[in-house]
Amino acid sequence: MPRNSITTPSKKKSAKYNPIAPARVNDILTRLKEMYPKATCALHHSNAWELLVATILSAQCTDVRVNMVTPILFKKYPTPRDFAALKPEALEPDIRSTGFFRNKSKSIVGAAQKIVNEFGGKVPDELAKLITVPGAARKTANVVLGTWFGKAEGVVVDTHVHRISRRLELTTNNDAPKIEQDLMKVIPSDEWIDFSHRVIWHGRALCVARKPKCVDCKLETICHAADKTWSTVEVHKNAKP
Repeated sequence: MPRNSITTPSKKKSAKYNPIAPARVNDILTRLKEMYPKATCALHHSNAWELLVATILSAQCTDVRVNMVTPILFKKYPTPRDFAALKPEALEPDIRSTGFFRNKSKSIVGAAQKIVNEFGGKVPDELAKLITVPGAARKTANVVLGTWFGKAEGVVVDTHVHRISRRLELTTNNDAPKIEQDLMKVIPSDEWIDFSHRVIWHGRALCVARKPKCVDCKLETICHAADKTWSTVEVHKNAKP
């Protein structure tokens, strides 16, 4: 079949289509696992604190850039106590290249002080406590809890998960908290951590925002996204980023 062809099934078949049917969701999870069996967090870290800092730095910044900054940063300031002793202004030059460095400096120093003063210098492994730490909103907390502690308290919704979940019709919402709630309803909880990692990898490798590489994607035959660059199935106008 030509690469630019679009197949349009009958209206009767489309009427029965349920994008969040358990069988379809399981198919998506299976194919993602086949494509990215070893997917994990791309941020380099050796403990929960380093992961927390790296995740804060990753906002509006690539993981590649963060991974260039953190080895020098953690060598200079090895522990939360070292960060807690700083004024935010002192940290700014070290993280300037990650962007939004003033806000990030305040968050990191504030997080260190909170963790040292209230949690004995250790990153808490409970969601209710972790989200009280400056810079650790729900997404960041989910990253740390899932990646380091192996606790699935929710689904990490970054830009890739946001976009691809909508393309795959797993949600129709455009607000990250609502998207997370939708995903938690249709994806088994024991898949929450791996699902996010794999979708993030997928967003970087194939399902890129500007021009998805649909012809090389194992999800192509069950993906009906409106912005597909090549399709063997019906395209749904509402299945879009």
